[in-house]
Amino acid sequence: MARPLTLFTGQWADLPFEEVCKLASEWGYEGLEIACWGDHFEVDKALADEAYIPAKLETLAKYGLKVWAISNHLLGQAVCDHPIDERHEAILSARIWGDGEPEGVRQRAAEEMKDTARAAAKLGVSTVIGFTGSSIWHTVAMFPPVPPAMIERGYQDFADRWNPILDVFDEVGVRFAHEVHPSEIAYDYWSTVKTLEAIGHRPAFGLNFDPSHFVWQDLDPVGFLWDFKDRIYHVDCKESRKQLNGRNGRLGSHLPWGDPRRGWDFVSTGHGDVPWEDVFRMLNAIGYDGPISIEWEDAGMDRLLGGPEALEFIRKFNFERPTASFDAAFSSGD
Repeated sequence: MARPLTLFTGQWADLPFEEVCKLASEWGYEGLEIACWGDHFEVDKALADEAYIPAKLETLAKYGLKVWAISNHLLGQAVCDHPIDERHEAILSARIWGDGEPEGVRQRAAEEMKDTARAAAKLGVSTVIGFTGSSIWHTVAMFPPVPPAMIERGYQDFADRWNPILDVFDEVGVRFAHEVHPSEIAYDYWSTVKTLEAIGHRPAFGLNFDPSHFVWQDLDPVGFLWDFKDRIYHVDCKESRKQLNGRNGRLGSHLPWGDPRRGWDFVSTGHGDVPWEDVFRMLNAIGYDGPISIEWEDAGMDRLLGGPEALEFIRKFNFERPTASFDAAFSSGD
C-alpha cells in the first residue's frame, strides 16, 4: 500500500475544522496532520470531554479522512525558549500564557505537552510533531563571544525540560517527532547530533523531516535522511526557494514572508529547490512507510490553488519501493 498523503492543518487553522476536512477530501487527500490550535484539536477539551474525540473522528470519517499524527509546534516552542516575550503571547492560549512570567509559561507549556501525548493516545495516533524551543538560539551569531559552557547549559536545559515530557510519551506509547528548524535546539545537522546525544538517544524522541528548512541553509536533505534513518518518525512536504542575488541575504534581513528582498522564502510544494525525487527514493531506501504530509505555505499564492496543486505534484513521487529485487526478476527464467 502506498504511503498515505495528508494535509497539515496548521496554515488552515483560521478555518473551522469541518471546512478543512471538506476541502481536503474534495482535493483527494487521505487524511490530516491535525494542528493543536484553532478549533482543530484542543488538548484540554480532548482530555476533559469524553465526547470530544469521538466527534472529531466522526467528522473525519464523514469526509473519508484518517489521522496518523497531530502537531503542537506552538506549545512546544515555549518549553525551552529564552526569552519569552510578546511573540509567544501571540501564539499561545491565554491559559498557557497566564501572567506572562517566563518560567511559569515554560512550565505550563511543558505540562500541556505531556497532556498532548495523552490526548494523542486517546485519539489513537502514535506520533506528535512539534518544536522544542531553545534557550541558546539567540547566541547563534556567536557574538558577543559565547563561552562553550553556555552552549552546554543550553543542551542540558533542553534535556532537563524534555526528559520528563518524554517519560509521559513513553508511558502512553506515543513518540515525539521534532521538526529540525532554525530557532530550535536542533536546527541543522550537527545540532541534531548534539540534541540526540543530550537525551541519550532515547526512542521517544525522533524527527519530523521537513526539507524546506534545509535548502536555505545549504544542507543536504537526502543525506540527512540516510544518516538519521532510524529517527525519521514523520515526513512533511514543505518547500522553500533561495533568492540569493548579491543583495538578498540568507538570514532574511528581518523582512516579512513574500517580500522579494528576502534571500529565501517558503513557496508552494513543487515551486522551489527541494530535490523531491531524490528525497522519495531515499525514503524508499530507508524503509519509511508512514504518512507524507503536505505542509502548504506560500505568501505569494492563493492557498485554495496551492493546496490541491501540491497534492498532485507530490503524488507522482510517492511511488513504492519494489517488493522484489531487480536481480530476482532475471533469476526466474530457464
